[in-house]
Amino acid sequence: MKVIDRSFWIISLSLYFLFTPVHVYAYHPFYISVTEMALNSKTKSLEISCKMFAEDMEDVLKQNYKTPVDLDNDKMQMQNNKLINDYILKHFSINIDSKPTALKFVGFEKESESVYCYFEVLNVPAIQKITVNNTILQDYKQEQINIMHVIVNGNRKSTKLDYPSNQASFSF
Repeated sequence: MKVIDRSFWIISLSLYFLFTPVHVYAYHPFYISVTEMALNSKTKSLEISCKMFAEDMEDVLKQNYKTPVDLDNDKMQMQNNKLINDYILKHFSINIDSKPTALKFVGFEKESESVYCYFEVLNVPAIQKITVNNTILQDYKQEQINIMHVIVNGNRKSTKLDYPSNQASFSF
């Protein structure tokens, strides 16, 4: 997959997804996730946030786990944490400098029509190459677009994965 820095379509889609009014999301004509991975040199960890439409996440969890899901329901918080963690671990993995990593689930939060899922990889002093496998929501809609941003020492690289593409590498 070709890595494109600061391309117009990535910025446009990201801005549309982030700033479009809530009423537009009742039906959304595209399926998109935005994952940002940033190396925190102070804590020596890779901090990961995945943003997607909450409705899509709820639907894919219901589809895969055959159980009711309501990300707004505080009484279902433990179940939601377990389902989200399990789903993301099955559909998202990272190799740093050709070594597999262990993703640690930090939590999730629902904000308006979006859900943010947070993970981290501990003990990452530096990154020269990162390879990401990302099939988040590709089992839900084949129209799924997964945008990824990686930031290492202030250097930002981005790419877009269209189904069935699911892997990208970034060198720093």
